[in-house]
Amino acid sequence: MADTAWKSAVDLVSEIASGKTSSEAVLDTCLERIEAHNGAINAVVALDADAARARARAADEAAARGESWGPLHGLPMTVKDTFEVVGMACTAGAPELAEHRPNRHATSVERLIEAGAIVYGKTNTPIWAGDLQTYNDVFGTTNNPWDTSRAPGGSSGGSAAAVASGFSALELGSDIGGSIRNPAHFCGVAGHKPSFGIVPIRGHIPGPPGHLTGADIGVAGPLARTVADLELALDVMAGPDEFDGPGWRLDLAGPRHEALKDYRVAVWADDPACETDTEIADLITAAGQRLAEQGARVSDTARPVIDMTESHEIYYMLLAAELGGGLPEGLRERLRKAPPAEDDRSHHAIFSRGAVIDHAGWQVWNEKRAQLREAWRQFFGDWDVLLCPVMPRAAIPHDQSRDFQGRTVEINGKTRDYVDMIIWCGMTCGVYLPATVIPIGQTSEGLPVGMQIVANFLEDRTALHVARQLEQLLGGFTPPPMFR
Repeated sequence: MADTAWKSAVDLVSEIASGKTSSEAVLDTCLERIEAHNGAINAVVALDADAARARARAADEAAARGESWGPLHGLPMTVKDTFEVVGMACTAGAPELAEHRPNRHATSVERLIEAGAIVYGKTNTPIWAGDLQTYNDVFGTTNNPWDTSRAPGGSSGGSAAAVASGFSALELGSDIGGSIRNPAHFCGVAGHKPSFGIVPIRGHIPGPPGHLTGADIGVAGPLARTVADLELALDVMAGPDEFDGPGWRLDLAGPRHEALKDYRVAVWADDPACETDTEIADLITAAGQRLAEQGARVSDTARPVIDMTESHEIYYMLLAAELGGGLPEGLRERLRKAPPAEDDRSHHAIFSRGAVIDHAGWQVWNEKRAQLREAWRQFFGDWDVLLCPVMPRAAIPHDQSRDFQGRTVEINGKTRDYVDMIIWCGMTCGVYLPATVIPIGQTSEGLPVGMQIVANFLEDRTALHVARQLEQLLGGFTPPPMFR
């Protein structure tokens, strides 16, 4: 059953339906791999094996009768420990939620289960899903399966590490600042950040358990080893929530073109506002060249009419406004009384201002976002997709220093602020655009490199279609060396 660990969700569902394998056998493989390897990775932090086994047997019995529960019939999978699942604790990495047990599934989890999936485990996340690494005081540190001295990314770091380690073919993550895309890049797997609002976020922590308002910018989306699996999961989860369901329907357009030769592709591999590691920029440029060889029209100079530095400030202000409500009131009061200087454009200063912004002030920044969205809309009138970095470097060494804002990283031999790492993700995240990440190669150190394929708002299928073609051209997922 060793090969089962690396099969796609699409193939596993097909084999379960045909009787070539069974849901219970696939679950056994997942659990055996976790037993053998999770000690080194610490990606899966909670299991409900007994309930999963009972449901797998029921799935196999149904398949034997010729019945199907849906497009994920009998597929064992894990989900990020920010999503509520009945029968399992949901901690979001926070000690104060260690005993939180929800009485209903998150909406996205419910849709996966209704489609036939078997959720058997939860994967690790940083506390309150708030870091580019994955560690917390509840479950400890998750390691990158490509190099356990390095982080798997965050905040869906456990999700990406589980998929890369063969613990699960499909995962559910979330993204408000690159939290699907960063771990996919660091761990060499695929991930899709959907257009904002098309996958319900109810039942995701943070905010607090029981909240019904969805986070601005934040989305739920899949991680997997193939783009086809991302498409499968998106089809299952996308659609209006309980509030909009009585009157709204989601009807995503298909990809803009069928043939690669008809695509117009912009490549933005580097920028002075967020210098990219040379090896990563070269791999992104090479990916664009592969598309050009297939006849696509490719430009390395086409850009939306935006300023990256200003774009990041707008995004980071709005992100801070969203996250600021979770700060202790004493800290919020100190930030109000001693605001940073108006000309201070550091990450710390921007976040400090955004965290305590009032509604009138938020509206000003939201209008700035609307102007950015219009610039992107016009850009996608001329170009179909944009290829760009996920992050400016590959997986970083673990750094759990308490001074989050004071951390630094090395890029091309230069010291940069830790938060600079999210500039490329934030550029597309704050304006609600869909972005698919696929692995495109490795650095000279043997670390995986991912790339964003960004499309126009609500044109997720265009991003996914180009990603699927590039996956075939570039080779797709490769198991980490420790599993070869």
